[in-house]
Amino acid sequence: MGRQAANVTDYRALARARLPHFLFEYLDGGSYDEVTLRRNVEDLHAIALKQRVLRDVSNIDLSAELLGKIWAMPVGLGPVGLSGLYARRGEVQAARAAAAANVPMTLSTVSACSLHEVAKSGHVPWYQLYFVKDRGFVADLIARAKDEGSAVLVLTVDLAVPGARYRDARAAGSTLRRIPDLCTRPSWLWDVAIRGRPISFGNLEPIVGMRAPLADFQKWIHENFDASVSWKDVEWVRSQWRGPLIIKGILDPDDARQAVANGADAIVVSNHGGRQLDGALSSARALPRVVEAVAGKIPVLADGGVRSGLDVVRMIALGADFVLLGRAWAYALAARGEAGVAHVLKLIEAEMRVAMALTGCSNVAEIGEEIIDR
Repeated sequence: MGRQAANVTDYRALARARLPHFLFEYLDGGSYDEVTLRRNVEDLHAIALKQRVLRDVSNIDLSAELLGKIWAMPVGLGPVGLSGLYARRGEVQAARAAAAANVPMTLSTVSACSLHEVAKSGHVPWYQLYFVKDRGFVADLIARAKDEGSAVLVLTVDLAVPGARYRDARAAGSTLRRIPDLCTRPSWLWDVAIRGRPISFGNLEPIVGMRAPLADFQKWIHENFDASVSWKDVEWVRSQWRGPLIIKGILDPDDARQAVANGADAIVVSNHGGRQLDGALSSARALPRVVEAVAGKIPVLADGGVRSGLDVVRMIALGADFVLLGRAWAYALAARGEAGVAHVLKLIEAEMRVAMALTGCSNVAEIGEEIIDR
């Protein structure tokens, strides 16, 4: 089986060894000088937890309610673009792992496997939506989410224009240039490039075609994502979708209040994993002010830099009701497929249990700012 992974950092190393260089850089990198990417991780690590002793923590309950459902823990798989290229039919594998762990998964608009394909596996994910200029196509995506039975729509609003990702640019190249790189990754080549066919952008096939190369796909993103979107467009989405609507990409308290006013059922405090506005606040730094602005009216989720169960506990102590994983599960998928994602979720659960026990918390509701040592 090769090298074993003890934590998410190990899975990152395994992913780097298995993926072609250009794919790993796409997954691992951020925008510009990656300042926000680093802040996401560093600011979480800088939060000191207050150790408490001689509390009865013999029964620890990780369960959490969100949008009318009880989940095994306050953790879900956030949307990760192109994750179906990290392992064979990767989004299907991840959905199975999430369902087995009783945590939600959100499928990206720019997934490799379509929502229909993932739903056919018996595990219908939440669906993440981007605004593109063709509103008819957006309406079709929403209708597809309804038809497939997605319980929640996650509207990502922080990609009006794509951030410049220099690591992607350095690693990009023609198919000819990638051949030597691909030949040094025989496991990925056999598993994904050969046995994982057809390779396409599942949800976008109607407009980008069945076999759009990555370079054309990035060009399509730049040409078709809509910089004119406003809160009126959120109102339009709300009119199209009657189920729970989560708005993802909130960092500013005023935007959080606007989300509440425009009918959001929850928000995600997120800077797109450090892939958009470089130099923006980390999610951990932005979270408390957003929580204060929302004032308990709707749930607040958070992502960005979460690499362990300790980080989950930190985010909840800062005020999050629920935490989404991004790169953490994608690294594991790239390394070991479904088994890797399942293992990461077990690691997160075990780490949360230890962190809660040693801070004197028996259930998620007891995790609050009083366990942060300031």
